[in-house]
Amino acid sequence: MRVSHTFPAISATFDDPNLVSCAGLAPIMALAARAGLGDLVADAVTLKAMGGVNAQVKVPALVAGMVAGADSIDDMDLLRHGGMGRLFTEVRAPSTLGTFLRSFTFGHVRQLDAVASRFLVGLARNAPILPGAGRGVFVDIDDTIKATHGYAKQGVGFGYTKVKGLNVLLAIVSTPVSAPVIAATRLRRGGTNSARGAARIVADALVSAKACGAGALITVRADSAYYTHDVIAAARRAGARFSVTIRMNTAVSTAISGIPESAWTPIRYPNAIWDDDEQRFISDAEVPFTAFTSRRIADHISARLIIRRVKRLNSQHVGSGQGELFSVYRHHGIFTDSPLAMLQAETTHRGHAIIEQVIADLKSGALAHLPCGSFAANSAWLVLAAIAFNLTRAAGAIASVFHAKATTSTIRRQLIAVPARLATSARRLVLHLPKDWPWSDSWEGLFNAVCGPPATATT
Repeated sequence: MRVSHTFPAISATFDDPNLVSCAGLAPIMALAARAGLGDLVADAVTLKAMGGVNAQVKVPALVAGMVAGADSIDDMDLLRHGGMGRLFTEVRAPSTLGTFLRSFTFGHVRQLDAVASRFLVGLARNAPILPGAGRGVFVDIDDTIKATHGYAKQGVGFGYTKVKGLNVLLAIVSTPVSAPVIAATRLRRGGTNSARGAARIVADALVSAKACGAGALITVRADSAYYTHDVIAAARRAGARFSVTIRMNTAVSTAISGIPESAWTPIRYPNAIWDDDEQRFISDAEVPFTAFTSRRIADHISARLIIRRVKRLNSQHVGSGQGELFSVYRHHGIFTDSPLAMLQAETTHRGHAIIEQVIADLKSGALAHLPCGSFAANSAWLVLAAIAFNLTRAAGAIASVFHAKATTSTIRRQLIAVPARLATSARRLVLHLPKDWPWSDSWEGLFNAVCGPPATATT
């Protein structure tokens, strides 16, 4: 590909008032309105401080900027170029939106959490974001450290990764055939323990999952940081199953030592785990196990302990010329009450890694920065980032089968960041988009589904 030599010179002038660079925002914000975003904000958020008025206008503006790729307050200026003032109304300046964010308190952030939960339910009514939810749903929780720089941000500290920043706790909902959506979020101090507040976020996520159509089988998955009585009890109180990586302790080691050699089952299915350290496949076994026996009897939890073991055969771990005196294994445990067979339960638990994709997706988008010094403002920014993520995911689910599972950056590149020229015909606004756009069918499918005429009423 080379620059055209048809003309001796190429000039560029920013002078067209009818161009927009992100025409995909039109159907997406129409979808947000259909799911009730503005009305939900007006009903739930009670900001009365200076700069906090008209929340039902400013929250959708912030979400629209994030959907279009904004990862800072200054980036919200992309909503005010060319013909955006004709395509949208009540667009606010970045300085206005920044003042709005800084007016949040913790209580207002919790109100915004409620909006995010109800908005997710509204999206589920308008888009197939969780197909197959009636047959089985997974709720995954995990946290990550969002690195920050400087000393102005409230709450920063060194977390478990030894990186200075703030701790972001997420709960996502997915099905075996769908991409995940974010059910709950919480911003915490950088040095906080991973399990702090996790039971509450599990309870909130399970309520949202059920409201989105989840059936009787809901499984909460988590890593060993959340192997606590409070997290597992919260899942059980809500009627959900659990599958949690267990930490090795004396009780677990004793249970493993009691497993006979004949009980171990080698994994033979096509996607068996290859252990890089030992250069071999792994095997599984299970045994009944009662956890949290140090607590009162009423708090004891009995379920299955599935153990994955890997024999140490890598020659790099053995001295030169030294033979094997007895077999040595590394063990990894899963504590679960899943009704699935052992190998299926173990495979299902490893699907918990899907939450890492969501974290990477957020950090490549709106969560690339936490833009404010105020902790409450950054908490609100996190909730808005989750709303934007779910809205983008819903738009992809409507557009095509491919976009239903594509990352938000792919959806943004193919369906949102589409340039268009605005024109008027018969007193109606018309979008003229690029000819031969590779994803025009998906874009038109989204536009017609959201902006087309309403469905015929049935009696």
